[in-house]
Amino acid sequence: MLFSSMIFLWAFLPTVLILYWMAPSIRLKNIVLLVASLIFYAWGEPIYIFLMLFVVLINYVTALLSVRFGRVALIIGVTGNLMILGYFKYFNFLIGIVNSILRAEKIAPKEIVLPLGISFFTFQAMSYAIDVYRGNVKPCYNFFNVLLYVSLFPQLVAGPIVRYSEVAEEITNRVIDRDEVAYGIKRFCYGLGKKVILSNILAEYADIIFNAEIGTFSGPVLWLGTLLYTLQIYYDFSGYSDMAIGLGRMFGFHFSENFRYPYISQSIREFWRRWHISLSTWFREYVYIPLGGNRKGKFRTYINLGIVFFLTGLWHGASFAFVFWGLFHGFFMIIERIFLGKMLERNRFRILNHIYTLFVVMIAWVFFRLASFRASVKYLRQMLLLRSGEYGLADFLSLRLIIILILGLVFCGFLQTRVSVIEKRIFDEKQLSAAGIIISFICLAVSCMLLVGGLYNPFIYFRF
Repeated sequence: MLFSSMIFLWAFLPTVLILYWMAPSIRLKNIVLLVASLIFYAWGEPIYIFLMLFVVLINYVTALLSVRFGRVALIIGVTGNLMILGYFKYFNFLIGIVNSILRAEKIAPKEIVLPLGISFFTFQAMSYAIDVYRGNVKPCYNFFNVLLYVSLFPQLVAGPIVRYSEVAEEITNRVIDRDEVAYGIKRFCYGLGKKVILSNILAEYADIIFNAEIGTFSGPVLWLGTLLYTLQIYYDFSGYSDMAIGLGRMFGFHFSENFRYPYISQSIREFWRRWHISLSTWFREYVYIPLGGNRKGKFRTYINLGIVFFLTGLWHGASFAFVFWGLFHGFFMIIERIFLGKMLERNRFRILNHIYTLFVVMIAWVFFRLASFRASVKYLRQMLLLRSGEYGLADFLSLRLIIILILGLVFCGFLQTRVSVIEKRIFDEKQLSAAGIIISFICLAVSCMLLVGGLYNPFIYFRF
């Protein structure tokens, strides 16, 4: 079930909210949320709800056993998680590598359907078990509370990845007031607008360019396609995160911010402090720091960064293109630590820092979008060399595209960070102004009209 679907907006969500607010106690509210979350996940893939339950059970048991048996229990539990994730997400990828090495199809690939959001709920469940082992949180002996923590439908299938320490108190003791609910509705409507009004329309044009044969469009059009996808994926994923945060507030939960205007960054290091913050935090806390972080010398730091970004790329998808995407970012993270970061800090012409950062990010998005290393190289060759094609910019541009492109560029952070009143209105949690109500209503109304019209409506990160 998609947040940006009519059945969610006008049937599922209102029903759940009414039942939730009618429930007289936190215990009954939790039951409503848990049942709703399981229905939400089972709506599209009913068989895989048992897989999700099994992953939660593994980590629930691992957390309890780690208190008594320590590291051994944790290693067994984490290995179990990675084996499940590895089978569903990477089995055919590894089989393809083996067959390529043997130059024959010795092992036949299997038809494996990737469970919705498996990477998100597996990482979230693992973080609970690891934090209990470390002593950062106390083990929860109520299995259904752990299940609720992992399966909460606002963030179940596409994040943000929430750590147990962030919501442990709220699972058993939370207060819901009108200001929180009002802010949650406002934030949800903003996110819905980002997704439906901006991302979906940007996706229409980006898909035309990326799905065409190389040579169909000229180099400048391919640059435009890359820019369109750069904006599309931001509004898609940050819009989903806004909706998740808003839904959380409606039910009394506070999820951390997942995006902070990443495209205003002046370095790749800053970009990763602003993009998909919950995933970056997860890899820092559970991979980078345990590897030694930056505490064991410069060379070891660079190795650790390389490992983290290799795994970041692999987390996003089982292909060499995703691995390259991660390593490409990791390469620039490393050279910024070696020398480039200091140059960027000293540079007086900040616009050059922005250009450098966006250039690197946009080049990397080509590999992410096409998910094929060979196709990405062909696309970039045509794009960077500005080669001619059957159709040029004049053939592709339209008034609708120009308007949506301008809106996408203006609202991806450049306007909000320069006009403080806009930033304040968006994130003001205590006061809902008349302008805020009007904008929220417009976002909701326009989004619904577009959805009724059958607008293209995927969520990019659902496949992870």
